[in-house]
Amino acid sequence: MNIDLNCDLGESSGNDAAIMPYITSANVACGFHAGSPSVMQATVRLAKQYGVAVGAHPGWPDLEGFGRREMSFSAEEVEALVLYQMGALAAIARAEGVELRHVKPHGALYNQAAVSAALAESIARAVKRFRRDLVLVGLAGSSLVEAARGIGLSAASEAFPDRAYNPDGTLMPRSLPGAMLRNPPAVAENAVRLATEGIRFGEKVVFPDTLCLHGDNETAAENARLVRENLAAAGIAVRGL
Repeated sequence: MNIDLNCDLGESSGNDAAIMPYITSANVACGFHAGSPSVMQATVRLAKQYGVAVGAHPGWPDLEGFGRREMSFSAEEVEALVLYQMGALAAIARAEGVELRHVKPHGALYNQAAVSAALAESIARAVKRFRRDLVLVGLAGSSLVEAARGIGLSAASEAFPDRAYNPDGTLMPRSLPGAMLRNPPAVAENAVRLATEGIRFGEKVVFPDTLCLHGDNETAAENARLVRENLAAAGIAVRGL
């Protein structure tokens, strides 16, 4: 059994260097919710050093709210802002001898696209217009994954070991107590469970292609280390998308 292990990086959390040795994919903030040209460059260089695949992590234009506030734009505006962010990171990555492998929306953009078919389709169109071979990463069972596959893109279903889930298979809102798992052994145990048991949506079970750890968690580096160790102990190989 194989699975990818990704992390949201380039967000100036201070954890990137400690996390990078344990992951296979890095979702790099593109400047709208976090990051800057110099931070993007440093993150790409670090990923290249460890052989980690680089992906764009576009978000709403919301530095103040870290991209976690819901916003509304027209379909054309969504395509343009996603294209802009992918293009910025791709230019920096190419200058470092690295090509983008995937795209994963951030925060509210990601969560809104999980349930809004129209928004998901706008994001998927932007990715396809930019490069047809990119993998679009979305919440397992979401509209974003369906939209990507519907227009012929490769899609990766994602699960979150450091987040709690609702009984219906959706993520518990961050505003609720217990939504974020703070105990590294519990995060690692959850990672193995998600990989081996999948996520239940009614009568359907979806198995993730990739597991995400949040780089801004205070225990992010320890989470990454223990998740990698526990997956290996369970016979699960960690490989890139």
